[in-house]
Amino acid sequence: MTREDKQQFTLRITQANPTELIVILYEMLLSYLEEGKTNLDDENKTAFREAVRKARGCINELMCSLRMEYEPAPALFKLYLFCIRRLAAAEARQEAGPLEEIVRVIRPLRDAYAQIAGQNSAGPVMGNSQAVYAGLTYGRNTLTENMADQGANRGMYV
Repeated sequence: MTREDKQQFTLRITQANPTELIVILYEMLLSYLEEGKTNLDDENKTAFREAVRKARGCINELMCSLRMEYEPAPALFKLYLFCIRRLAAAEARQEAGPLEEIVRVIRPLRDAYAQIAGQNSAGPVMGNSQAVYAGLTYGRNTLTENMADQGANRGMYV
């Protein structure tokens, strides 16, 4: 994942409601799976293992976010366990096939949650995050990032 991708995910996370956070996790997972396939094609085994580790972390976070008392959480839990097993198979065999199976499972889930996210009227999970208004400001010889009002309400309260 590139630095720009990480920055974009971070910005989206700070402004996301609970359902949008799930969509972002799915997108991060898909990104790591694609990265893993690319690294496997390039025969970069260390980067492949790192991409698989990060994909596993995304799936673990998705599993932890489930509320098992509601449907379809038990079915999603089983799908996530399947994905964990396929990641282990991909890592053990150094094959891209299991990663493609995970993509076929996750992409429809991501699309479904993206539709649901538009209907969720809850506000952002991170209420005290910094607002980004202007983006970049041009100087005479420089290009600098301008963040408006970095006041005392920034961060999380404990």
